[in-house]
Amino acid sequence: MGIKITGVGHYVPDFIVTNDDLAKIVDTSDDWITQRTGIKRRRIATGELAYQMGAKAAKEALKDAGQSIDDIDMILVSTITPDCFTPSIACLIGNELGTKTAVAMDLNAACSGYIYAMDIARNFLETGAYRNILIVSTEIISRVIDYSDRTTCVLFGDGAGATVVTRSNGIYSSSLGGNPSGAYKLFAKMKHHKNPWSLAQENYEMDKVNDFSYGHISMEGEEIFKFAALTLPKVVQSVLKQANLTLDELDLLVPHQANIRILQAANRRLKLPEEKLYVGIEDYGNISSACIPLGLWHLKKEGKLKNHDKICIAGFGAGLTYGAIVFEW
Repeated sequence: MGIKITGVGHYVPDFIVTNDDLAKIVDTSDDWITQRTGIKRRRIATGELAYQMGAKAAKEALKDAGQSIDDIDMILVSTITPDCFTPSIACLIGNELGTKTAVAMDLNAACSGYIYAMDIARNFLETGAYRNILIVSTEIISRVIDYSDRTTCVLFGDGAGATVVTRSNGIYSSSLGGNPSGAYKLFAKMKHHKNPWSLAQENYEMDKVNDFSYGHISMEGEEIFKFAALTLPKVVQSVLKQANLTLDELDLLVPHQANIRILQAANRRLKLPEEKLYVGIEDYGNISSACIPLGLWHLKKEGKLKNHDKICIAGFGAGLTYGAIVFEW
């Protein structure tokens, strides 16, 4: 059984932060950021909540699909920046959209979140008990950024993307994976309230994690670069092999938008023609799991997606997590 995207939506905050804006608050420059990341500007939330951004993207996706919230059986949300511990953002979005019956849950697979969510959706659809599933990826990464750290603050932005998916008879193949031994390589530590019986500080049993500051992303940039540049081409080749497709038969690769150098390094191994590789990092930066659905929205808006196009989406991120899916548009 395949999967069909019937509607796509997006939302990005109005407020734009350019490289020159960042150069006013941290030791960096437009040239330095552009050459090392490919990013020129990013959208930053200045009051929006993650569920509100996700709901706006979801409404657009439903409209694009010609459906209402009553047609949706499940809401799946991927995020690493929820608004609250509980309830889930999926429940908050569901309430905003007006559903009283849809199953609603969140998942956290970092930048691979949309990939994981689509494969989860596909498996639920295959049971036959679900007809339409709304996938929302919504991220406010600026919540966990130390804007005095130029190695991380230049990379990330905020935004949301959403898709409505249903069953189809088209091609579908997925390859998901993880390497939890690298969990400390990209980390944002959460501050907890102590209970009345706490006698000691929380101990992660990893010295380097205990040294991380609370609430901010800490990243081993070189290690993440190596992981992503090697893993992306491998997982793409793996999922194509499962789908019985060659690279030549692939119409488009939509990868996670982490860094232009990662995409270039990965494509030196894949050797995809430039027109088959989606790159949209310049205007948005890295929006974690929202990058891929936002990219699909852009491609559809620009008329670059045709019926039965063979699309590969691929992600990699903290955890370490990774995955790729091949499906027909």
